[in-house]
Amino acid sequence: MTTTVPLIYSFPEFLGVADAVADHVISAQNMTLYNTLDVNQINIIKSNKAARPQLFNSSSSIGPFNGTGNVIKKKEKKKRSEVRFKIAISGGSLIKILNQGLLPRQEEIEWDKWDVYFADERLVSFESQDSNYGQAKREIFDQITGDRKPNIYHINESLINDSQECADNYEKLLIDNFAKKDSVKLPMFDLLLLGCAPDGHIASLFPNHGEQLREKLAWCLPVSKAPSGPENRITLSIPVICHAHRVTFVVEGLTKAPIMRTIMERPEKGLPSSIVNEGAAGRVTWFVDDDALNDCYDITKKKYKYLSIEDPNL
Repeated sequence: MTTTVPLIYSFPEFLGVADAVADHVISAQNMTLYNTLDVNQINIIKSNKAARPQLFNSSSSIGPFNGTGNVIKKKEKKKRSEVRFKIAISGGSLIKILNQGLLPRQEEIEWDKWDVYFADERLVSFESQDSNYGQAKREIFDQITGDRKPNIYHINESLINDSQECADNYEKLLIDNFAKKDSVKLPMFDLLLLGCAPDGHIASLFPNHGEQLREKLAWCLPVSKAPSGPENRITLSIPVICHAHRVTFVVEGLTKAPIMRTIMERPEKGLPSSIVNEGAAGRVTWFVDDDALNDCYDITKKKYKYLSIEDPNL
């Protein structure tokens, strides 16, 4: 494996990570929905939609004009009106970071245009503290103010006793949502957010589970006998993760320092995140606190530039 250097942003403390990740997520949302980060341009687009909804209504038979003076075809217009922000998240400390970073900034978040998926899930009841969906529901989705809510796509809770059937069912859901209208080999998320555990696993892809790390065709995989936490899980595969438009790792805490050194300085070890650093080269970003980088010596950290929310340090 060659050495591929991702973007690495480091912060003195947890709160700095949460603020920057919130800006990163909102920026990804705005680029997906409006193809711009300019707040004035976004407001103009929103105003035009509110003032002339018939131009953005996919049921209309007459299309608006594009920049060349030509009428936009109905199919093209319909596509534009149906743009959604497709995001996949994992669980654990990532949920706490999203809670702290996103919830105070809900005015900038268009929840009703979000499609939320899960990069992995532990096969436990949604009421369990180990459930990624359950944790996200309690700490994020239930805290959303107002009537605008995201579409949330989670596993079928009735299938948690059969990891293969549960994985097949979630893969079918992905196929229905991403490939029903178009012929696609892999789903493309606009943003895929992952943590990284002290043992080096991401989503529910574990080091030394070579067969799963080498999987090329499946979108969703069953996991049994996981070495930590609930044994039975499902997870997105490496090809799906690497196909995302943006792949972002969020890691904090001194307990992650040893594994971060291996990921960043020993890519030949083939840890799952090192494979993603290589497979999604140019689209990978890491947000970490200084504690997590405590053992790293040969990396280049960059200063994060806020794009969509005000820099809290100013």
